Amino acid sequence: MYTKKVLEHFRNPHNFGSIKNPDSLGQVGNLACGDVMKLYLKIDQNNQGQDFIKDIKFETLGCAAAIATSSVVTDLVKGKTLKEALEIKNENVIKALDDLPTIKIHCSLLAVDALTEAIYDYYKKTGQEISQEFEQKHNRIISCQTRLKH
Repeated sequence: MYTKKVLEHFRNPHNFGSIKNPDSLGQVGNLACGDVMKLYLKIDQNNQGQDFIKDIKFETLGCAAAIATSSVVTDLVKGKTLKEALEIKNENVIKALDDLPTIKIHCSLLAVDALTEAIYDYYKKTGQEISQEFEQKHNRIISCQTRLKH
């Protein structure tokens, strides 16, 4: 059973839609369940010269949990620096929704993976240094996406 917060985010998702000319895009999917998530980012710099998420939007094709986790991840990271956003874990998404059914935990992982991929895309486009840990995380996500396509 879904919590009230999951149903609220499903019925009235925050930051739904696309961004024209985004600075980056993260797209992930789970062919086993059919969920597909796109996260669009607009990045700016704060007074300390750090990149932060000025705007974030999502488009998700999937179940109530997929839409709710996409919505919540946008709330959790909007206004945060990219470093802060990369610290978001699926447990943070689940907690913000007051829990998810065990069978829907994968939706929270997918939402965080879409965020990771959007930030990775931005780093690549802007020529920023990518740590070995971040590269490995990206490769794990890509590997999972590739396995699902075959």
